[in-house]
Amino acid sequence: MIFTKKIAVAVGLLAGTLTACKTSAPPAPEPYGALPSERQLRWHEMETYALIHFTPTTYQNKEWGFGDADPAIFNPTEFDANQIASAAAAGGFKGLISVAKHHDGFCLWPTATTKYSVASSPWRGGKGDMVKEFMEAAKKNNLKFGVYLSAWDRNDERYGSEAYPEAYRQQLTELMTGYGDLFTSWHDGANGGDGYYGGRNEKRTIDRTTYYSWKDKTWPIVREHQPMAMIFSDIGLDMRWVGNEHGHAAETSWATITLKGKEGKEPMPGFMDDSNLSTGTRGGEAWIPAECDVPHRSGWFYHPEQDGQVKSPDALFDIYLKSVGRGANMNLGLAPMPSGLLHANDVASLKGFGEKLEKTFATNLAANAKIKTLNTRGDHKAYAAEQILDDDRYSYYASDDDVLEPWLELDLGSEQEFDLIRLRENIKLGQRLDSVRISTWDGQDWKKIAGATSIGATRIIKLSEPVKARKLRIELFAPVAPTLSDFGLYKEAFVDYQVSDEAKKIDRLKATDYKIVSTTDISAATDNDPKTWVQVNEKNLVFELGGKTVAGFFYLPRQDGQKDGMVTRYRFAGSQDNKNWESFFEGEFSNIKSNPIEQVVRFSKNVQYKFIRFEAVEATGEGFTASAVGFFK
Repeated sequence: MIFTKKIAVAVGLLAGTLTACKTSAPPAPEPYGALPSERQLRWHEMETYALIHFTPTTYQNKEWGFGDADPAIFNPTEFDANQIASAAAAGGFKGLISVAKHHDGFCLWPTATTKYSVASSPWRGGKGDMVKEFMEAAKKNNLKFGVYLSAWDRNDERYGSEAYPEAYRQQLTELMTGYGDLFTSWHDGANGGDGYYGGRNEKRTIDRTTYYSWKDKTWPIVREHQPMAMIFSDIGLDMRWVGNEHGHAAETSWATITLKGKEGKEPMPGFMDDSNLSTGTRGGEAWIPAECDVPHRSGWFYHPEQDGQVKSPDALFDIYLKSVGRGANMNLGLAPMPSGLLHANDVASLKGFGEKLEKTFATNLAANAKIKTLNTRGDHKAYAAEQILDDDRYSYYASDDDVLEPWLELDLGSEQEFDLIRLRENIKLGQRLDSVRISTWDGQDWKKIAGATSIGATRIIKLSEPVKARKLRIELFAPVAPTLSDFGLYKEAFVDYQVSDEAKKIDRLKATDYKIVSTTDISAATDNDPKTWVQVNEKNLVFELGGKTVAGFFYLPRQDGQKDGMVTRYRFAGSQDNKNWESFFEGEFSNIKSNPIEQVVRFSKNVQYKFIRFEAVEATGEGFTASAVGFFK
């Protein structure tokens, strides 16, 4: 009898224990809003990757090739994909993207769709495949690999006809099926305009909303063959352009967005209302986070005069904070030299950036903190606050559903000095937090030191100056129960950065070396101050050089963030009497509206005229604007 009772009690206790185990942890919070896909989660975890621009355009010292370059000029005799990939890996980058075809139409793989490819070049005896070599180098350096395929093709005579999109889709299929697993298929928004087009040298326009059949025919190729590849374009489908080429997301930048069309049409790459690309939309229809693309140098392609304009490790770190640190990813453009190698300054900068990242985030100064909270979901360890310190993006602290403004207090054990604060949400449950507030205890009260909105995958707050504190309070504000997965305190590290002194600087004429024959006062364009600029009402400027020999011209567009008056096409003419003129050079300022850097024009030969006329053939708006203009020897 006693034995029977003992069994009954044991069974009862076991049943109670099983029931408690089953019901002790409350259900996870309900997902909120649009959610990331599995491929987007993997992309967020990468944070940084690099994009390689290297085509015949490199040999022409241009930003956009016209499509007329002879394939014979493409012969990088020292090409070493591993040198480029290993430099990217040393910079802490997690992926490498090959620009398999840029707007010039030249294909870096032996495609069956056109003869305008490496197969027609002397490189590797016409038997090479540069995309493959980049892919193999990426794998060797533990980098993920992706491809960029320009839809605009300034070489192909079929561009603008019904035949070209079919050829483009064949190119895309070749890339999606021939180069292993890809993490991205990257599609630029630039489409239509002047080009070689098989020798016709004309301007062609297309209907950007329908020409490529992006959603019906083109992007399904990516989904079929590379289901984990992130599709990039202005509108996604998986990641969106941030709206600038500075590498900066907005201070408030949501991963969700409601895309906006224009003229009553559906948004498409190169045709949309881009006013919310940088900010996203709180509670937007789709999870399409921003990608911040930015060149390592001033331009995307290599230019010898920019050897001294490589972004330093500190500059790259600032971009990291304003891209990855605002919930986006950072895509850095690398530009090999005509030899096929990265310049020593580029390699040194990448190495320094990688060291700075590693040293800065090596130690979380809050890792051993003791935490107390206002509320824990179900008062259960499954949602305990300590999980924000376990270096796991997807374990998290959560409050009860009716507690929308919980706080967490951390005791670091001793005073710590820091100037960076990192927070993350468990984005598998959506972007839930509206904002956070961080305070430190001064012995009598809590003093606010920082605040932020749009936390998402990663939010890094850089303080204006280092702070010393032992106790901190994190206040969370959300429309639903917040799910904070990470909190860290860090001190920005210093790295020693050395570059070579081989930078080739252009030898500029002084403003006193020539006169400007104009009815407009343009002194603001010759004062060496990039913050000032001038509005020129005429479409041209006449310079009196007195017969000096010049090799080229430089033009810096306005630097105030506005695009009005930016020159996009130009023409130069020379005269000995300011009456009889002969044109001697013309071209375009490629990509100037997205990347308004100094434009350097190298004439085909040195010229010697008493007068030279610069004509703005095309500009945005009436007349043109300039922050700096001048000539070099």
